[in-house]
Amino acid sequence: MQEASLSEVLRVLLIVLLIYFGFKLIIRWFGPIILRYFLKKVGKKFEQKFGQANPMAGQQQRKQGEVTIDKKPKNKRKSKNDVGEYIDYEEID
Repeated sequence: MQEASLSEVLRVLLIVLLIYFGFKLIIRWFGPIILRYFLKKVGKKFEQKFGQANPMAGQQQRKQGEVTIDKKPKNKRKSKNDVGEYIDYEEID
């Protein structure tokens, strides 16, 4: 059996640490760029799917600054006093 010398162990440990910290730096620098690219791609796919599902959505484009108020019809709530039949009961011991 061969024994690893201290210099070989330190060399392997140094290489592993350099790879780890190098990977962290690369992700920190290029991660946002890659994430932005994928989010744009997913957003375009979502817009295409939404446009296919709702073709009328594109026709209702309004000018910037235009204000429209859609009024909700008044709901006249009718009170239902006749909820059901009341049943009187007694407890039996």
